[in-house]
Amino acid sequence: MLNPHALDSPAVIFDNGSGLCKAGLSGEIGPRHIISSVVGHPKFKMPSAGTNQKKYFVGEEALYKYEVLQLCHPIERGLITQWDDMERLWKHLFEWELGVKPSDQPVLMTEPALNPRESRERMAEVMFESFNVPAFYLSDQAVLALYASACVTGLVVDSGDGVTCTVPIFEGYSLPHAVAKLYVAGRDVTELLTQLILASGRTFPCLPDKALVDDIKERLCYVALDPEKELSRRPEEVLREYKLPDGQIISIGDPLHQAPEALFMPEQLGIQDPGLAKMVWNSITKCDADIQKVLFGEIVLSGGTTLFYGLDDRLLRELEQLASKGTPLKITAPPDRWFSTWIGASIVTSLSSFKQMWVTTADFKEFGTAVVQRRCF
Repeated sequence: MLNPHALDSPAVIFDNGSGLCKAGLSGEIGPRHIISSVVGHPKFKMPSAGTNQKKYFVGEEALYKYEVLQLCHPIERGLITQWDDMERLWKHLFEWELGVKPSDQPVLMTEPALNPRESRERMAEVMFESFNVPAFYLSDQAVLALYASACVTGLVVDSGDGVTCTVPIFEGYSLPHAVAKLYVAGRDVTELLTQLILASGRTFPCLPDKALVDDIKERLCYVALDPEKELSRRPEEVLREYKLPDGQIISIGDPLHQAPEALFMPEQLGIQDPGLAKMVWNSITKCDADIQKVLFGEIVLSGGTTLFYGLDDRLLRELEQLASKGTPLKITAPPDRWFSTWIGASIVTSLSSFKQMWVTTADFKEFGTAVVQRRCF
């Protein structure tokens, strides 16, 4: 039975990503906790551990103990693929990070564009049956990111760890037929950066791990306005210094702009799909002609992989070449865009009008998992 006061409590918000999960409470300006989307299971049972040995580890603790754990990433390329581990991750967020009782507060979860029906229904099933939440809602990540920019119509370019997508949105509803996805994102830029650094002859005391290269990427990588011109610059003009954990300082040059280039030219990775600018253009031109001008004039960046310096300028330059002459173009790059989806969720769940949107326990019991298809869109 629904606690009559449950819907008055701040909602728990989970923004589930391939690389990071962001959790917090509605009405707050940012997520309280951000953890790596990873669960680790012990490779070996320790004879001395007895019943005290932990059955699994979550987030940074799992990454820290990676040598003795079998790591599982429950979200692959934006979609949940390992449901048991995803449930463990949510349990950890509820109990250990947020310290809340799931049955006391409604839960909003974000979902990627074109999330399969089976996945949507499974999320509802887990929340209601395993966690006994009083109310639940699923909301599109791109739509929420647009809300965070105080817009209801526009095109969102969302790029995180596992997938990049362009999502046209009209009056708060995404237009599925015009969504484009590219399976090149943050992790691919990191892998390419590793290869380029090693191929350049750069020597490390040991093979660089992902966390180290991620840090180099986030601190030093950028998108060149003109990649060919950038390659012709003198080495000393592009070299940047990076201090390794052991104190050694290394210099890195062209790989810093060559790696993010994969977002605009996926063929670098052997992927014959359109790059970022063509994706935006394709998505908008698949929409009704009456709203195309509005969409070109309200392009919003979202996700950590859009944080590269110069990405917005490069995207604008390429769109100017693709769009009809005189088309007004505007790209908004919010400074907090790596968690703008979470911010959008915090905003909408704080509105008094959102109370009528929740799928309650009673709704779930009456209509089953299919209720999310009717109520969450």
